[in-house]
Amino acid sequence: MSTWFKHRRAACWCRRCCRSCSRWTWPASICWWTRSGSGRSALFRIDVLTIFPEMFSALEASMVGRARQAGLLDVRVSDIRAYSAAKHKNTDDYPFGGGAGMLMTAQPIADAIKALAPAPYKGLRVLMSPRGQLLTQQLVQKLSQAESLLIVCGRYEGVDERVSQRYIDLELSIGDYVLTGGELPAMVLIDAVARLREGVLGQGQSALEESFTDDHLLEYPQYTRPRVFEGLEVPEVLLGGNHAQIDLWRRRQRLLVTAQRRPDLLPQARLTDEERAWLREQGF
Repeated sequence: MSTWFKHRRAACWCRRCCRSCSRWTWPASICWWTRSGSGRSALFRIDVLTIFPEMFSALEASMVGRARQAGLLDVRVSDIRAYSAAKHKNTDDYPFGGGAGMLMTAQPIADAIKALAPAPYKGLRVLMSPRGQLLTQQLVQKLSQAESLLIVCGRYEGVDERVSQRYIDLELSIGDYVLTGGELPAMVLIDAVARLREGVLGQGQSALEESFTDDHLLEYPQYTRPRVFEGLEVPEVLLGGNHAQIDLWRRRQRLLVTAQRRPDLLPQARLTDEERAWLREQGF
């Protein structure tokens, strides 16, 4: 059993475990984002294992597509079936003990991982799974600093547990709901991580001012032309050119939007006494 897996089991990555996330601690030798030499490189490689590679054609468009063309992002999608030793390239079978549905078999996935991420693999091997740790912006920031990623897309009723035991460093979920497979969650992960890599976004400040960044506040409202739309006007403070007032308005709007829509984030936010008093004046 790998050191990574032993540590992961001890800390319990499974989101539904009774252990509190706040008690997780990570030795420097284990944390991929604290290893020496693990800084961001110009080219970030992501390998994807799936039985539906055609779904990832969406990554040829928009920001991720441009990052690939610019040589900032290298996404390689591989068909798990190509690694199956079965006569008909099967990748699933009935689960031991009975139960509904089929389970993805260990052999094709294991052989694919060994081929694409041979030991010693310095990146992170991820399985998209409904039972995984919830993906947050803070975790995305850490994942963006990994040397590389290998993402396994589960299907059917899941993946043979021995794949996780032997070959997976981290199981991830994008929310408390179930999809037909891990392909869409994998694309969510790729998009979220890619946009934090150096040079991918047009403005470096863009990623710092958005929702769920380090200060745990949601983003402020934004407006563009025209100044009046169906009787609704742009707030006057944004038109005056006073940047100090604009910054104050935006900060208070972030506080207000977070208090209204995600009050659970406020205890984690770094607020001043003045900001807490202002929120109380607003009824929060």
